[in-house]
Amino acid sequence: MADHALVRRAIAVAARARTNGNHPFGALLAGPDGNVLAEAENHVVTERDPTRHAELVLVSDVARRWSAEFLSRSILYTSTEPCAMCAGAIYWAGIGQVVYALPESALLELTGSHAENPTLSLPCREVFARGHGDVSVTGPLLEEEARVVHEGFWQAPTRA
Repeated sequence: MADHALVRRAIAVAARARTNGNHPFGALLAGPDGNVLAEAENHVVTERDPTRHAELVLVSDVARRWSAEFLSRSILYTSTEPCAMCAGAIYWAGIGQVVYALPESALLELTGSHAENPTLSLPCREVFARGHGDVSVTGPLLEEEARVVHEGFWQAPTRA
């Protein structure tokens, strides 16, 4: 049940990102004891940087604050399955587990060919499987709840 509560919190961070003028994605890191250590929202629009996905913002922060050994025992929760770029960052930082809500395949159904979300059809499990580390993945969880934050967003005109 803790996974569900923390996924809901990541979805709430995604809603905050949307309110703040960004794409609706959010992520957080829970330490080995289950306490939330950090959270991050997407900053692609406001920072005018296509690499400022919520997971990448989070990973950049936590990799500077904690050791890879500590991160290997931590869990990254995210409102949407990490894209290939974010999965790579998670892998390189040594984060041991990912739990996500909305699968990337469902995100593609919502966004279509929207210019602001050039989705790659590459599940994070496949990215992690190509590495030498062991990243455990759980998801999708609470997919319908995760869809709500995207409702109507990708039909709007391009913001960037």
